Amino acid sequence: MAERKRSIWVFGDYRNYFQNRVTLQLLSRANDLAKAIDAEVCATVFGHEVDEWVGEYIAHGAGRIYVCDHPSLKFYSSDVSVALMEKLVREFKPEILLIGATAFGREFAPRLAKRLKTGLTADCIGLDINEEGLLVQTAPAFGGNLLAKIVTPERRPQMATVRPGTFQEIPHNHQAKGEIVSVPLPDDLPKDRIRLISSERQQAREQRLEDAALVVCGGRGMGSKKKFKNLYELARVLGGEVGATRPVVYSKWADEDSLVGQADKHIKPKVLFSFGISGAIQHTAGIKDAGFIIAVNKNPHATMMRMADVAIVADANQVCTALIRELKKRIRT
Repeated sequence: MAERKRSIWVFGDYRNYFQNRVTLQLLSRANDLAKAIDAEVCATVFGHEVDEWVGEYIAHGAGRIYVCDHPSLKFYSSDVSVALMEKLVREFKPEILLIGATAFGREFAPRLAKRLKTGLTADCIGLDINEEGLLVQTAPAFGGNLLAKIVTPERRPQMATVRPGTFQEIPHNHQAKGEIVSVPLPDDLPKDRIRLISSERQQAREQRLEDAALVVCGGRGMGSKKKFKNLYELARVLGGEVGATRPVVYSKWADEDSLVGQADKHIKPKVLFSFGISGAIQHTAGIKDAGFIIAVNKNPHATMMRMADVAIVADANQVCTALIRELKKRIRT
């Protein structure tokens, strides 16, 4: 019997498919990694009536999909998903297993790694293959001040969770072909310890910060939490989203979901407004793909001002409020 080719697996999380593209982003990177170690890219899909997602994952780079389709899997369960994935991994022995660093992924991945007695690098912002063919997992350490490069030389699979927005997805390919492996629901799966009575989708941003074409970013130079709120009004008028620096989030002027930086969200807007941001490397590494940058700061020598296409030496809050006033005036006329 011929030995099965090595494989890289991606856990398919499709619950918020149209907003959360992390599974597609991981499939894209998995294809790059697979070329380096001559492996095939596979995905797993657990749920009920999941044909649509199976087709999407094939169209975005998965050569084989392991599908467990059963009514009892209609709602995500960490206990069941961990047990089911453990069985599949032990049977098919993937070389690498990648999981999105979503709320579910951050609960699911460490529990699975513990059962498999393997390592796990959480919240990766980079994945590569070294000369020995090992997965090099790059993750922030010490509060994001350092980047650690981690390998798993002995245990398998090599596991990592990856932050959404880290990689670019492969364009949808209607001609793509893939093998679908139907996985029966095992009889010995654990029973859910939590019974879902009802669910309601939480009101979220108009769009994900990573996908916004226009972003208004603010730093401590805005002066106060009250003044920082003006950035939300400016973003609303312009149809954009609000980003923030780490000191702003630590000061509770903005929530953690707004954090932009090397170890946090990487954004690539066509237009980026930067108000009161000096430009520490932790922040600028997360905005390097911005198309056009407009920076406002009292310090003309700030790093952010040197990076900007347009630099305005002024009080950030005064410029922000004046801009809001002028834009609203033009809208009314």
